[in-house]
Amino acid sequence: MLSKFRNIIWLIFIAIFCWLMLDLTLPYLSFDPDVDFLLTKQKIIHLKHWRYSFYVHILFSIFALAAGLTQFSNYILKKNKKIHRAMGIIYVIDVLLLAGPSGLIMGFYANGNIYAKISFMLLAALWIILTAMAYKTALERNFIQHRNWMYRSYALTLSAITLRLIAMFLPKWVYLEAFSEYTIIAWLSWTINLVVAEGIIFLKRKSPVS
Repeated sequence: MLSKFRNIIWLIFIAIFCWLMLDLTLPYLSFDPDVDFLLTKQKIIHLKHWRYSFYVHILFSIFALAAGLTQFSNYILKKNKKIHRAMGIIYVIDVLLLAGPSGLIMGFYANGNIYAKISFMLLAALWIILTAMAYKTALERNFIQHRNWMYRSYALTLSAITLRLIAMFLPKWVYLEAFSEYTIIAWLSWTINLVVAEGIIFLKRKSPVS
């Protein structure tokens, strides 16, 4: 009963953040170059490949958040495996062909110093690799490893949420120079998530019912 309650709270938590991310994304769909984050990219916004990558990334990352969320519902997995598979395929296509590659291009032009850029490029590359491993193990019907790789992949999908939470609270707790602060946020936004994912995988491995 407690486990089901935790799962419900988790699903509600992610669903709320999916909605918040969508709410943050919608203003950019006006394609106005002077919206929020784009104000920091005025020197490169004229680059078509960056601009197209930006819009592809922010739009399809929302789909990755939503589609990935369904992959951890035991109810959907047990009651309707077709939905689980269909949403899984949408998630894989989204990350491997759209959100992941566009994120890699954006990482090359990321704000901050070279270390922040490396962080975002590494994040995008790992997101693609871990998602590909999740798909590979699903095709091999190695469902335990498939689940583990999906935990890792979705942990990186959630980095968009973690980044905003850290950016909201870190400056209140620690005083840093702007470039140093952004570099720390860039790295923490996804490394923390991977550590949590590995913790979940470890606990499930030790659990008598995985």
